[in-house]
Amino acid sequence: MSDTHMPRGARALPPRCIEELRAADAILHAGDFVTAGILEQIAAYGPPVHAVHGNVDSADLRARLPARATFRLGGAAFAVVHDPGPARKRLERLRAQFPEADVVVFGHTHMPEHAQRGGFQIFNPGSPTERRRAPSHSMGRATVESGGRVALDLVDLAG
Repeated sequence: MSDTHMPRGARALPPRCIEELRAADAILHAGDFVTAGILEQIAAYGPPVHAVHGNVDSADLRARLPARATFRLGGAAFAVVHDPGPARKRLERLRAQFPEADVVVFGHTHMPEHAQRGGFQIFNPGSPTERRRAPSHSMGRATVESGGRVALDLVDLAG
């Protein structure tokens, strides 16, 4: 997930989002929580959280979380970054920045995006709380299959 931008008014994670988080083996967050309290709320759902800070995160979060993270889950290599840079040549640029990764998860744009080439994938899950120009609130689900292949699905949180 990414770009929760909380707290803001009565904004809250949708119930379906919370169900998905509780059922996950791990939670990836690509930044823009805003406050440390939201990171703690997400961590309280149970699975380990792998996260980076975003451009609107508090100074406390920026001190606690890296700008980029890499880790392995279920035999697959993941990387997480908030701002992926310009859309032009994004897949190629992220491949060069994270040569060992199978998947790079990013945020910042609030627009779901999934591209792949040669077994390498980039994925923006959108935002569960601030859709901006996206068609709906969303998050992603990654399933590591046999051989370390990663299946990525966009989870539409409307309704």
